Amino acid sequence: MTSERLSAVSGEDEEDAALGYYDDEDDLEAFSDAELGCEDGVLGFSDYLNGEVKPRILLMGLRRSGKSSIQKVVFHKMSPNETLFLESTNKICREDVSSSSFVSFQIWDFPGQIDFFDPTFDYEMIFRGTGALIFVIDSQDDYVEALSRLHLTVTRAYKVNPDINFEVFIHKVDGLSDDHKIEKQRDIHKRANDDLADAGLERIHLSFYLTSIYDHSIFEAFSKVVQKLIPQLPTLENLLNIFISNSGIEKAFLFDVVSKIYIATDSSPVDMQTYELCCDMIDVVIDISCIYGLTDSEGGLPYDKESMAIIHLNNTTVMYLKEVTKFLAVVCFLRKESFERKGLIDYNFHCFKNAIQEVFDVRVKVQQNRKLLSQRRWSKLSMTNGTLSNPH
Repeated sequence: MTSERLSAVSGEDEEDAALGYYDDEDDLEAFSDAELGCEDGVLGFSDYLNGEVKPRILLMGLRRSGKSSIQKVVFHKMSPNETLFLESTNKICREDVSSSSFVSFQIWDFPGQIDFFDPTFDYEMIFRGTGALIFVIDSQDDYVEALSRLHLTVTRAYKVNPDINFEVFIHKVDGLSDDHKIEKQRDIHKRANDDLADAGLERIHLSFYLTSIYDHSIFEAFSKVVQKLIPQLPTLENLLNIFISNSGIEKAFLFDVVSKIYIATDSSPVDMQTYELCCDMIDVVIDISCIYGLTDSEGGLPYDKESMAIIHLNNTTVMYLKEVTKFLAVVCFLRKESFERKGLIDYNFHCFKNAIQEVFDVRVKVQQNRKLLSQRRWSKLSMTNGTLSNPH
């Protein structure tokens, strides 16, 4: 594998995809008064001027369904047992997640008692800038009311923004048997889609996930949600496919080491046990680095360009972790005999890493163009408002 071949994948096609994601033909009307207000919990216009419009992920559902616990476990490393002491959310909480250049979005945690019919609730402004809406359903509770709220939420959101990805987390399944989990998922899937069909909205697609904060299912579900918001995903998958096909690798993941969300993998199917091993390996690397890799004067994440780990499993499989960027790592699975060509694998990885950097460079250039475009729009909007307020 050569760096020229990888460069071809991450060149003009990648730039076109990124530019397509940041639509150059956005209407000035997109900048509503609410968005210009910069109120707490509301996207301010400064986000546009910074050149990076982060996609929004909304966490919605009934009270005590587990929304805040999911956010704390995935993005704040809170122990699942500690979430038992979390207070119920009583206001919209917004948080920026920017642990790497690819994993960059906002999470809005909504209280369960949100009333869409309240005139003070500007749902159009919120749904307009949303990339994904996650609706959490407590599988251990009666979910009739939850399904009714899901239908209301989805139909309102779709009318405002048809491009939203609708994700349903069937949560707290850790206390259910495997058969009961499948039965719950089938029943919720059927009822939710039947409600949409009765309303003539069959074109709305809902994705369903069985999740629990007590295992890795919540991380895998969030990985699939976040991947849909990454415009560079096809390029990253192509780069991983080229990398593994030329290195004798069976499976490879590109991980965000902070959240343990995998932002891309190759085209072969993902096995849950394989994903769990990857998460455990990242935990081992971080924990050992915290003990032995940091001096007293150092701080921050104990993960740098020298980070690397090799684990030999008892079934002749080797796990190989290598640093890609400050917050990204590749975790590979390969046979012991394939790992004997470690020099070839490391050279191919070097080419892969350079190609990933090119993808970063394209994204930076697009953000710079976006910043200039936003500043021009702001100037036009200011001039228009000045003309309207001061007629001659």
